[in-house]
Amino acid sequence: MIRVDLGKWGQSADDLRRLATESPHPRTRERFLALFMIATGRANASSWARSINRENETVIGWVRSYNERGPEAATYRKTGGSTPFFPPRRSKRSSTRSTKPNPSTTVCPAAAGP
Repeated sequence: MIRVDLGKWGQSADDLRRLATESPHPRTRERFLALFMIATGRANASSWARSINRENETVIGWVRSYNERGPEAATYRKTGGSTPFFPPRRSKRSSTRSTKPNPSTTVCPAAAGP
């Protein structure tokens, strides 16, 4: 059975619960809630994974990452995915629309004639 090593990082179950409710990103909250449930013995990794429709290996990975690297390992970071093989072409046009000058209401004296 896999356990959450709170002592290694100087945290308590209450710290995990607080992070599960106060973290800005939903995926971070989900991970800290899983750690809290496992640390307090309310669920094991497999039963918690089943209850949140995750793979066992996913939740076990969260616990292992936390045990190895601490709370920062449970914080979600957007990776952005892989870059496309052919990046989109960038337009050479400006994104801001230029305004056309108003036509002059004064007549050029040379063009007006006698």
